[in-house]
Amino acid sequence: MNLNALALRRLDAEGPVKVGLIGAGKFGSMFLSQVPTSPAIAVTAIADLSPDRARAACQTVGWPEELVDATDFVEDGAALAARDDVDVVLEVTGSPAAGVRHARTAFAHGKHIVMVNVEADVLAGPLLAREAESAGVVYSMAYGDQPALVCELVDWARACGFEVVAAGKGTKYLPHYHASTPDTVWSHYGRTAEEAEAAGMNPQMFNSFLDGTKSAIEMAAIANATGLRPPPDGLGFPPCCMYRLPEVLRPHNEGGTLHHKGQVEVISSENRDGTTVENHIRWGVYVVVEAPNDYTAACFAQYGMRTDPSGRYSALYRPYHLIGLELNVSVLSAALRGEPTGRSTGFNGDVAAVAKRGLAAGETLDGEGGYTVWGKLVPAARSLEVGALPMGLAHGVKLKREIAEGEIVTWSDVEADATSDVVRARRDLEASAGKAPA
Repeated sequence: MNLNALALRRLDAEGPVKVGLIGAGKFGSMFLSQVPTSPAIAVTAIADLSPDRARAACQTVGWPEELVDATDFVEDGAALAARDDVDVVLEVTGSPAAGVRHARTAFAHGKHIVMVNVEADVLAGPLLAREAESAGVVYSMAYGDQPALVCELVDWARACGFEVVAAGKGTKYLPHYHASTPDTVWSHYGRTAEEAEAAGMNPQMFNSFLDGTKSAIEMAAIANATGLRPPPDGLGFPPCCMYRLPEVLRPHNEGGTLHHKGQVEVISSENRDGTTVENHIRWGVYVVVEAPNDYTAACFAQYGMRTDPSGRYSALYRPYHLIGLELNVSVLSAALRGEPTGRSTGFNGDVAAVAKRGLAAGETLDGEGGYTVWGKLVPAARSLEVGALPMGLAHGVKLKREIAEGEIVTWSDVEADATSDVVRARRDLEASAGKAPA
């Protein structure tokens, strides 16, 4: 609660925290929009595959020309992570390979890193967190994105002495969305392809939100940061409104939908018949807690908290998240407190690539939000047992055999490049599963 005071103290004593941004897309642009009104933060350099696009993004979000002119626009993210005029690196590319590379460069040069790139975090986050700890720097989730906000709610609950029964987020979900492709995505969002193209909306990116992949990635990140466990056979996406969270998200043997206490889960803003759930939290996050005793349960009732029929389960939720508009919290926390706003502490959840349709030998997988596979949340132990191909590596690899619709793709099914840095990092994580940072 004193982060702004710390920031102003830092500004007076040493000047602003110097930030390097890698990736100037939507998330990055939202962060950039807050910079002119954040005196304790200075963006010294922005790396993007198109520096001109990054410069235009700064202008679009309202940067004055003198601020644009004072910023370096470059192509090489690794070179940015090594710069002397950068204290904190923001990795916003969405590429697992780039994320691993940039994180390791940042560690080697003593830079903190905020891994907005959840895909990289789920692929190798526990390994990267250990490497950051060894380097004496902070490796952090991005405040404003759902995983970090859920971690905050979980931390609040545990610090207060509550058992966390469930935690997660809301989304738009129906079972047939798993088969959605970039060709079908816009009809589910009520847009035409022409309208989406005119708005500059990427169909594959939006499809990753719809087909369940992004939800799986985010819940795996939360499981790995909090120790909460995934359900054994993937997310259930139960329809639920904000007022029924304690009733729906309690164990199944008590009338709820959970496989076990201490579970990550995503709730749907759509009923299974396609109608909208009233008072949904499609854009929000939640935590369900259990009263440890009768006195606490009575307090729930006395202070107007909504509970399940037993009165013992209640919930706290946040109806919205503002992604890049809130990213300053992670930057300042890393630089001024030496603390992450969430980070991987173990390998509890993974995201396995699952065939959207029957796939033929020789086909090339096209990754997150594409035509061939979607990402399913599975316990890490199961992923290791079956040799699941992680979703973060299911792009640009060729199949060696036929895969049936709904089948998990495994390492042995593809021609993976065992010499690539990102594949080696993932294999190192798998080999060291169970070893976590302190």
